[in-house]
Amino acid sequence: MLDLKFIRDNPDKVRWAIQVKHVDLDLDELLEADRKALDFDKQITALNTESNANSKKMGKATLEERTSIIERGRQIRAEIETLTPQRDAAKDNLQKLLLEVPNIPAEDAPIGKSEDENIEIKRWGEIPSFDFTPLDHVQILENHGWAEFERVAKVAGSRSYSLRNEAVFLEMAILRFAMEKLRSKGFTLSSFPAMARDFAFLGQGMFPKAKDQVYYVDEDDIYLAGTSEVILNSLHKDEILNESDLPLLYGGYSACFRREAGSSGRDVRGLIRVHQFLKVEQYILCKNDPAESERWHNQLLTTSEEILQALEIPYQVVACCTGDMGLGKYRMNDINSWVPSEGKYRETHSCSNLTDWQARRTNLRYRDAEDGKVKFCHTLNNTAIATPRVLVPFLENHQQADGSIRIPAALQPYMGGATRLG
Repeated sequence: MLDLKFIRDNPDKVRWAIQVKHVDLDLDELLEADRKALDFDKQITALNTESNANSKKMGKATLEERTSIIERGRQIRAEIETLTPQRDAAKDNLQKLLLEVPNIPAEDAPIGKSEDENIEIKRWGEIPSFDFTPLDHVQILENHGWAEFERVAKVAGSRSYSLRNEAVFLEMAILRFAMEKLRSKGFTLSSFPAMARDFAFLGQGMFPKAKDQVYYVDEDDIYLAGTSEVILNSLHKDEILNESDLPLLYGGYSACFRREAGSSGRDVRGLIRVHQFLKVEQYILCKNDPAESERWHNQLLTTSEEILQALEIPYQVVACCTGDMGLGKYRMNDINSWVPSEGKYRETHSCSNLTDWQARRTNLRYRDAEDGKVKFCHTLNNTAIATPRVLVPFLENHQQADGSIRIPAALQPYMGGATRLG
């Protein structure tokens, strides 16, 4: 959410953000809603002022004057009672529109409509050249008995999977490795529930636009989260932290659920796009300083790169264009890992700086050490690792001619010292 005063003072900047992020929002409608809400406030304030002044007349009023004063008091109360619900409705409408206002993207963010217009800024790792016919991850898993897809789909529905034996240990090892990496960098590791209330999704920015992506449990009035960022972003809701408390670095581990609505027919094979997965999320709450949050953005990105480098998975880093970065992002970089069977890079990490856009929605604040003023924090997040998706490039890039899977040196301690699987 943007500051309403900023919107009033900078309508051209906001219109530009709406345009380049391809948001379906009429700014004139919002400004008119703001004008109406202000007008109702002014009328009610004026009536309250008149009511107070009218009441003070009673002390020195004659009997005849008191009758008139009492009648005017009734009229004022009646007018206020009529205007108040209109004012409240106007403010509710304004609030709904404010939730649709995008953050202003960084000046150097690429302008574009979709991920096809993202710009590559870096590549790491050598794309493997096989002297045998390589297999895709599904064939690898099935050949070794490391996964089951068809039977579990009959029970749990499409986009379901069941990892088995060595693949289970591999998944656990990768998750543990990523968590220890975060711990070494000062993150507080935290496990979180996969469920959250409506307000947490509103604060994080998923609602109201993307409700169709979220599983809802009607009887309990609760939603299943697609990332621990949803819970993390409301963990300090309505608190006023001290600047000395910042930054707060969280490594959130949780099961995640996504309906994948609108992706019918896309990536239906294997582990690319599933409904349930595990993820370790990096989340940072820092002070309201653009230079500070940019620095943390780069550090989050570096941490994820270090994880992929240790796993020896080739990747590219892209600057996400305005049409791909989402409503609340100021800056967004994706890391895409190489998938040999498809001959292309696939997104495995997404790093975002949201400045104070999320904090305003969730009321995340701190008291500035210098001037004592209460300010909204900046929030950032990035994937540390998400499984099973990362198993796709891991298995395919490390497959050997004899069908075994090479284990990179950094992961071997988490696999009981094994150098190969299968």
